Amino acid sequence: MTSTNSSPPATPLQALLAEIRECRCCATYLPQTPRPVLRAKATARLLIVGQAPGIRVHTTGIPWNDPSGDRLRRWLQMDRSQFYDDSQIAIIPIGLCYPGKGKSGDLPPRSECAPQWHPLLQACLPNIQLTLLIGQYAQRYYLGTQAKPTLTATVQTWHHYLPSFLPLPHPSPRNQLWLKHNPWFEIEVLPILRQQVTRVLAT
Repeated sequence: MTSTNSSPPATPLQALLAEIRECRCCATYLPQTPRPVLRAKATARLLIVGQAPGIRVHTTGIPWNDPSGDRLRRWLQMDRSQFYDDSQIAIIPIGLCYPGKGKSGDLPPRSECAPQWHPLLQACLPNIQLTLLIGQYAQRYYLGTQAKPTLTATVQTWHHYLPSFLPLPHPSPRNQLWLKHNPWFEIEVLPILRQQVTRVLAT
């Protein structure tokens, strides 16, 4: 007798994520074997778009699993269990794989990833209400000509981009000097960030 306990067919998003995780389009340019790192479910209402995985994230396969992620979670006032609840929060960087080390930190995200995969992912995430754009690469890709000439100017004019987007600086420890020189960010923007995220996740 044939068993009827077959697995349900993959959803379009599940199939797309499986395809992305097999992507090797820029393998020859990467210092490590490609390991695209992202998380998403179709029910997610918040999208976090960062830069690219660092070496620790590449090694563990867990996005924001590093000091930058610790600070981001403090900004959001979230613990790890809520942050990694992909039924609520999708995490998709501009560059999906670790790009390697440069002279002053990690190299920029590879340019192939976002145009190839982000439109397809967006089509499978119909419930996203707010996208956090973390760092200049995310802001340039998603805001296009609406982004200001500098990250500081873009973040300062955060109200221009709501309710769809909220631009943020990168929470990397390397940005400690920026945070010191721009105290208005923690005073003015962090309360808005928490308010907006709470609103989106409560709906």
